[in-house]
Order: sequence, then structure tokens, then C-alpha cells
Amino acid sequence: MVDVSTLSAALPDGMVVTDPDILAAYRQDRAQDPSAGTPLALVRPVVTEDVQTTVRWCAEHGVPVVTRGAGTSLSGGATAVDGALMLTTEKMRGIAVDTATRTAVCKPGMFNAEVKAAAAERDLWYPPDPSSYEICTIGGNAATNAGGLCCVKYGVTVDYVLGLEVVLADGRAVRLGGKQLKDSAGLSLTRLFVGSEGLLGIITEVTVRLLPPQAPACTVVGIFPTVHDASRAVVAVTARTRPAMLEFMDSTSINAVEDLLRMGLDRNAGAMLIAQSDAPGPAGAAEIALIEEAFHANRAGEVFTTDDPAEGEAFTQARRVAIPAVEKKGSLLLEDVGVPLPALPDLVDGVAAIAADNGVTIAVIAHAGDGNTHPLIVFDPTDDDEARRAQLAFDQVMGLAVEMGGTITGEHGVGRLKKGWLPAQLGDDVMDLTATVKNALDPHGILNPGVLL
Repeated sequence: MVDVSTLSAALPDGMVVTDPDILAAYRQDRAQDPSAGTPLALVRPVVTEDVQTTVRWCAEHGVPVVTRGAGTSLSGGATAVDGALMLTTEKMRGIAVDTATRTAVCKPGMFNAEVKAAAAERDLWYPPDPSSYEICTIGGNAATNAGGLCCVKYGVTVDYVLGLEVVLADGRAVRLGGKQLKDSAGLSLTRLFVGSEGLLGIITEVTVRLLPPQAPACTVVGIFPTVHDASRAVVAVTARTRPAMLEFMDSTSINAVEDLLRMGLDRNAGAMLIAQSDAPGPAGAAEIALIEEAFHANRAGEVFTTDDPAEGEAFTQARRVAIPAVEKKGSLLLEDVGVPLPALPDLVDGVAAIAADNGVTIAVIAHAGDGNTHPLIVFDPTDDDEARRAQLAFDQVMGLAVEMGGTITGEHGVGRLKKGWLPAQLGDDVMDLTATVKNALDPHGILNPGVLL
């Protein structure tokens, strides 16, 4: 085992942690991968120079380094590796909002919610809103290109990142992009690092663009007899408009949320759609009418419309808590597959068939407006046969998405849990190109080993 005493001496006191109890708390991320290793040590940098010192030490001693934000990864992207350092950016804090350029310069340990709050204090808005926005970090969002509920209209993290500071595998810190909205100088390296899952460098600063505040939204809720009807309604809506939000919940997730929140959701519903329009004036009224028409035309038994912010937020919150609500029913294998929108009805039908064929429960929630679904496979980990069938279903769902011309991950990243399926989606040539980029920037493979490749 490598002695970390020289690293401890090179960094401020207490920054390198070797206490076994603390290390145990950093072994797994939100994906709860049972094969997680035990880190050699934990490093808690505060400034970029601390990260540089750590990476240079790792390069010199041939020690891999896994970068972790808040540990909310749902794909095993921040799972510990035996013998590797775990570097957490949780103490890299700070944000500066510039109203003149409508930008915010953020340290990676800032929570998404804190970035939103700092923007709101200056009458601005940071749109990307993962369901875990209160506890996930902006650095992790950039590393995985996180999405969220409003991305159907407003886009995902990469659409807001203007600049980055990144520490490379040799310890150099480079600045990419900046506060300017347009920049065609050189290769688009900023976008290369967004979504790279810590494979190419460690993000130590993120510059994001901000928007004026979102206009008040009107909410439309549709109750459908089947998931197929609801998914057809999604296609009908998105063929004519892109609402500010269009979310999907199936019967299993509706009942799990009702068990948790007791808010009066229809337990007999086959599916529920939650849509919002923030278009102003007559345009908003027309969009609401279009959504209502699409819901009714696809057999919605009830359509409820409200412009009350509290009522709208209650339904939004119901969708946000769906994953933890379903998780109370058992352990989860969390999918993140997406397909082109016209294929959404066939995808949800295919997931239902996979659940039946394998005798497992699969709850389906979705950012339906952009075709990104989250099938949640529920299983008992103490039942070996059920765990085997759950894993088989997990693989089949990804295979189905690839067969339909879709993706194995819309926003969670590949991590360690999905990398076996990446070649099927990308093909050999793109995998070779990806490896070429990785090897050029990290020739010794010390950055986040085991992820993606």
C-alpha cells in the first residue's frame, strides 16, 4: 500500500483523511453499488492548488483518483476504487454572480439549489433542475451533464456552462471559455469536459449563464387509464409545442408517492402527466388549451388546470420525490434511458413487457417531454433469484433503448454500472475515438478508472 504521508505533508493539516470509519462513508454513491472498493485515503481540497498538488502526487506515485461531489450519482460514477484516492470537492465553495454579464462563477462544491438562490437574489435564474437539486453539486452537474424537469424547454447543464477551470492528469490547471456568450476560438473544449464524468480532468470552477426570472407557470395535470395513453399524449403535445415541463408517472410511482405524501393522488390511475406552461399572455393560454386538448384526445379521464403556484408546486414535488418514494418498496436498479419522442409509447410498452417477462416490478417516471425515462427496477437484494432477474431486466431495458435508436443514459451518466452497454450504443469506432481522447489527456489512466471505458 502506498504511504500517503508525503501527500499529507504537502497539503494543509487535516486535508488528507485515513480514518477507516470516514473512508467507509465515502465508498458508495447514491447508486449503492455493492462492488464498491475502499479508498486509499480521502482528500478534501479547498482551492484549486490543493487539487493540483493531489493530482501531481497521484501521477508521481501511480495512484488513481476518483472525484466525488455530493455523492448523488445514480450510475456509480463516484464509487470508490480499491487503492485509489477519493477526492471530494465538497469543501470547494463560493459563488460570484455578475449581473452585467448574467453569469455566475461557481466553485464545484456549491449545491445546485445554492446557485439558484444566489441567482434569484439578483433577480436572475439558473434553469437546470435535477430532482436532487437541493443536494447535488454544480461540479457534479457539469461532470454528468445533468438535466431536470424543465430541460424539455430550457435545456440541460451543457447549455448553460460558458467556462470551466479544470485540473488535468499532469496537475496543470487550465481555463476553458469564460463569461462571453459567443466564442469560436479553437476547439470546443469546454463542451468536451461537460459530461466527461471525471475521466479527462477534475472540474474546479464552473461559469454558468443565467436567465431572467421564469414567468409564473400554469399547471395541467392529466390522469390516464394506461401508460400507453399517457405516452401518446406526450407525443401529441411535443409535436406542436415544447412546454416548460412535461413529466410522467406510472401507477406504481403514483401510489408510492401517495404513500409518502398523502396528497390525494388518484391511486387508480394508470398514469399521470404533469405539464406546465410559462408562456405569457395569449400564447400561454393557447399552449394550455393545446395541452388540454392532447390529454383529452388520448383518453385522459380527468384534466385539471391551475395557475395557483402552490398547487403547481405540489404536483412538481410529487414528481421530484418519486425515486425515494419507490425506493421505500425495496432496493432499486435505476435506469436512465431515452428514445426519440415518437418512440416513447413503444418504449414504455416494452419496459412493461420486460417487467412481466422477468417477474419484477418496474416503476416508470420520466422527463417525458424530451423522451428521457427512468424505469426503476424494484427488488429484494436478499433474494438471489429476484436480484438476478432484476439485473437481467436492467440489461434488457438498456438493450431495448439502443435497439430503438435511443440512449442508455439521458442525464445520469454512464458511470461504472452502464459502461458494458456503451459500445452497443456508440459502436467500435466511437469507442476507439473516446479512448484516444482519454489516452491523450490521461495517458496513465489515473482519473476515475473504471468509468465509461
